Amino acid sequence: MYLKKILVAILLIGLAGMAVFAWYVYKTVLIPNTAFNNTEAHVYIPTGASFGAVLEEMEPLLKNTETFTAVAKKKGYVNNVKPGHYLLKKGMNNNDIINTIRSRNIPIQVKFNNQERLEDLAGAISKQIEADSLSLLNAMRDEAFLTSTKMKANNVLGLYIPNTYEFYWNTTAEGFRDKMATEYKRFWNEQRLAKAKQLNMTPAQVTSLAAIVQKETAKVEERPRVAGVYINRLQRGMLLQADPTVIYAKKLVEDDFDQVIKRVLYKDLELDSPYNTYKYAGVPPGPIAMPDITSIDAVLNYEKHDYLYFVANVQNFGYHKFAKTLSQHNQNKAEYVRWISQQGVNR
Repeated sequence: MYLKKILVAILLIGLAGMAVFAWYVYKTVLIPNTAFNNTEAHVYIPTGASFGAVLEEMEPLLKNTETFTAVAKKKGYVNNVKPGHYLLKKGMNNNDIINTIRSRNIPIQVKFNNQERLEDLAGAISKQIEADSLSLLNAMRDEAFLTSTKMKANNVLGLYIPNTYEFYWNTTAEGFRDKMATEYKRFWNEQRLAKAKQLNMTPAQVTSLAAIVQKETAKVEERPRVAGVYINRLQRGMLLQADPTVIYAKKLVEDDFDQVIKRVLYKDLELDSPYNTYKYAGVPPGPIAMPDITSIDAVLNYEKHDYLYFVANVQNFGYHKFAKTLSQHNQNKAEYVRWISQQGVNR
């Protein structure tokens, strides 16, 4: 009888212990531990971060950091922190959270367009991935990289074709640069290369001309016609005489890309720069801005016509008036000059 009581007591103690352990497991591992009200929260863990840094990043998102730390230690995460971008769902428990931040690095969408210089591109990318702007700029300018891609410092901006790309947030500067080189090769497929060859132009030259086309008109549907004007000039041995190249040359010569120039003056046409297409024949040695795909394809698929001139259409803003003869162009230009003078635009 006495032995039976002992066994019952042992059983009850065991059950109580199991209950306590089960409650501890539930409270520590299985109970929801998110403190945010949104349906999800984004977590960015830098390369080389310690667990302490992770805990500091996670603290506003957790109800209980002690139970989170306990599970992190139990699962060996404390000494095996993984950098990256992670997505936490509302109501996750500690086990789910640890599993997420150690193995579910989620790619992000990186976007860029309309940059004038590598410095601007590096700055734009550094706001989207972990790599800082200086490391990105150094990677883009690396001599070995330029040699491997057959690019030069003055035209490598054309390697980065504006679009939306998928990257891991913790991608290195070299990783970003190398992937963009791969995307560049993919973009310049056999069909596009064949069209460039028909124009007797390299992809880099097509890109330089496309940058001018894009600066000339924001209307995508008008770009093939504008491109046709410049192709006609090139084929006739004429100077391109593109105002956007003069603006770029002025910014470059004066080392001031923050200045806003709305009107090109006659004195600007005398700037001695290879980017000044009023003085130097052919396309500039590099793009004056980052042309998007529509502009590049506008050059490759330019509209065939006899136009040699165009000027802004003050009766249909955003578009241009095209002319086949210089006399007709001068009439159109006079109308534009009168209008812009009336607006008080002097520079």
